[in-house]
Amino acid sequence: MGHKTVLHAQHHALGARLVDFSGWDMPLHYGSQVEEHHRVRQSAGMFDMSHMTIVDVSGAQARSYLRHLLAADVAGLRQKGQALYSVMLNEKGGVIDDLIVYLMTEPDASGEWYRIVANSSSREKDLRWMADQALRFDVALTEQPELAMIAIQGPKARQRVEQVVSESRARLLSELKEFSGQESEGWFIARIGYTGEDGLEVMLPEEEAVDFWQQLLDAGVTPCGLAARETLRLEAGLSRYGAELDETVSPLAAGMLRGLDLEPKERLFVGREALEAVQAGGVTCRQAGLVMAGEAPLSAGQKVLVDGNAVGEVTSACVSPTLGCVIALARVPVSAADAAEVEVSGKRVQVQVVTPPFVRHGEKVFA
Repeated sequence: MGHKTVLHAQHHALGARLVDFSGWDMPLHYGSQVEEHHRVRQSAGMFDMSHMTIVDVSGAQARSYLRHLLAADVAGLRQKGQALYSVMLNEKGGVIDDLIVYLMTEPDASGEWYRIVANSSSREKDLRWMADQALRFDVALTEQPELAMIAIQGPKARQRVEQVVSESRARLLSELKEFSGQESEGWFIARIGYTGEDGLEVMLPEEEAVDFWQQLLDAGVTPCGLAARETLRLEAGLSRYGAELDETVSPLAAGMLRGLDLEPKERLFVGREALEAVQAGGVTCRQAGLVMAGEAPLSAGQKVLVDGNAVGEVTSACVSPTLGCVIALARVPVSAADAAEVEVSGKRVQVQVVTPPFVRHGEKVFA
């Protein structure tokens, strides 16, 4: 038996199919992953994210520590609650994990405090790595396992949440900027997500999570599982750790430029020298989208061919519920144009090469 979130009984009661996910019993779907996917695109769906790793970073050198630890620069966070996407690298420039970090205090506050939300699949190695890197800094790392996390995503997500929260929280929702969060009555509410839709991620005490989940359910928000989360993030062209990213992959080859800040040059974050060596030698790969008519299977590990030569690899694929065709993310040469082939069961099938995302706010966005 795996770890259970505080919402485990609710998943059972709703008929969820539970599967092992990084040592946690998590809902794969509640009957129809396609229906759940469409509800997020068209209205509002909710996901139990309580398995995620939440770590608070505080202390006199919290900023200096994070500028050393992360490939993106937290010095760019200039407002309380502002969020930053980043990757955490090893010395060879491989990705230990990707994560979100929030500035939890005013930028000029005497006591610095940041909150990191990282993947559950990398929890143990993340915590070890963060602790090792913290040894020469005046900083405290505090995991927050008592916090549950619920993501509400879709064009009506904020409207549905406003119906069930207090007046002060509803007022916060009306003012909250994208990619930022704010505390309200013991909750931390962020306007952020992993689906390509508007939405929220709410961190709240475990003892309040069951009631909030039920209130959302009563307000018409559809519970969604891991399967819909995967197709939604793929349509949005978003990477997943363990698929597009791992310790053997340079973020430069995985198209993760938004998670990197190479200026100023004097910021010596972990993995910087390795990235600069890759740049000096010339980046040879990029992350691209593949589109194929019909529903023939594409899957991770299949070879991508250009001019008959195997030059790339599929990293993730699915049948897109929104588009009705097969889509995939793949690493291909930077020179790859708009057409390629994928080797499927010994046969070569034609694919269109596009720049992700495939879908944004429910609409096709590639040519």
